[in-house]
Amino acid sequence: MISDEQLDQYRIAGIKVRVVRDADPVNDVRGLVVAWDDNTVMIRKSNRHIVKLDRRYLYQPASEKRNADWIGES
Repeated sequence: MISDEQLDQYRIAGIKVRVVRDADPVNDVRGLVVAWDDNTVMIRKSNRHIVKLDRRYLYQPASEKRNADWIGES
């Protein structure tokens, strides 16, 4: 699970993140961190829609290469 400190760094710096939800890259969500609580993170996509995602997903800067080894949680 991503830490509050890391989410706050992404939010303050305005870093676009990639949320890896499963093994298929098509299902990744890219956007800016807007808010979070204990279980969820709100991401603003480039079309300005807000999506609420589980905090257990993998969050990484969109500029980094996708972590292809990540399989997801069962």
